[in-house]
Amino acid sequence: MQTPKKVLFIDRDGTIILEPQDNFQIDSLAKLEFYPKVIRNLHRLVHQLGYTLVMVTNQDGLGTPSLPEDDFWPPHQKMLTTLANEGIVFQEVLIDRSFEHENKPTRKPGIAMLTNYMNNPLYDLANSFVIGDRITDLQLAYRLGTKGILLGNQTQGDVFNILQEKEGLSASALSTLPEQFQCISMDWDVIFDYILQQTKLSRQAKIRRTTKETDILVDLTLNGSGKFNIRTGIGFFDHMLEQLAYHAKVDLLVETNGDLHIDEHHTIEDTAIALGQAFRQALGDKRGIERYGFYNLVMDDSLAQVALDFSGRPWLVWKAHFSREKIGQMPTEMFAHFFKSFSDQALCNLHIVCEGDNAHHQIEAIFKAFARSIKQAIQITSVDIQSTKGVI
Repeated sequence: MQTPKKVLFIDRDGTIILEPQDNFQIDSLAKLEFYPKVIRNLHRLVHQLGYTLVMVTNQDGLGTPSLPEDDFWPPHQKMLTTLANEGIVFQEVLIDRSFEHENKPTRKPGIAMLTNYMNNPLYDLANSFVIGDRITDLQLAYRLGTKGILLGNQTQGDVFNILQEKEGLSASALSTLPEQFQCISMDWDVIFDYILQQTKLSRQAKIRRTTKETDILVDLTLNGSGKFNIRTGIGFFDHMLEQLAYHAKVDLLVETNGDLHIDEHHTIEDTAIALGQAFRQALGDKRGIERYGFYNLVMDDSLAQVALDFSGRPWLVWKAHFSREKIGQMPTEMFAHFFKSFSDQALCNLHIVCEGDNAHHQIEAIFKAFARSIKQAIQITSVDIQSTKGVI
């Protein structure tokens, strides 16, 4: 079954290209100027996040003396050609030629030009966006059932008030607006980051593992910033998991209550199991991820080399020897067991080699290199699954 397409319904003037300061139509090549940062971000939205592009624009009186065809098409085609040369191609370019006073259903915020996208299983409108610089673009989003992004400097409250007035929204309908219209910005970098966060919200996992030996909660967000809250009852283990979160730039909560009155084994092993399960769940079908990660990291006398592949197959190669039996309250023999348990549950190949004299430096270097490898492997760099098999 074909995965429904996510669509960006994008306005033209004031959104992709700048409107002239005289507020006249863009009717010559001299007036054609792209909105700052729009090209690179449209490229990323298409090629990294997999969005389909549809242009929806009102062009008042196109084909009349107020905007002759011969004046309109040269800059318009130049815009499309420039974008296409950068790999940015629109599935459709929908142009309404009417004047505002005609109040035609094809003119934004009317949806008559977009009926093909509505109630169509080929399109995922709930996770699609309308992007434009006018309230009519947000009205269009509301009527389509997509989210809306406004290129402007209005406050969210002002936007909601105008939408309520123009669409005649009830109190219950108004309550849905904060979720549907969160992004108001004049910066395309901000817009991309917002869509990225919305697109990757599913890259989260919460794992609860309870046995007679341990009770563990792991809450993982791959599209995080390196925030952490770690409590396992083993100080050095906490410190290493903090390094993992910070250097992988994932948000990680770990709460482990284990039978430390017996020893550290169950606490460390079961935490690794839950953590591996969280990564496996958060990665989903792994579409678009880089998949492979590798990092060499030095820490004083120690050199750690880590390579991993979220391949769907577990395997651990471990080549590290330590001069101490424990670091803090954590047995050094448990580090290999931690990574083996993680590999088994995350279904990843993991190769770890470390040389050095100071065991603390060796292990910390390993965890930091492990984290940096994860950071590389989980980043979204395409819309494809990185395997000739079509699945990983």
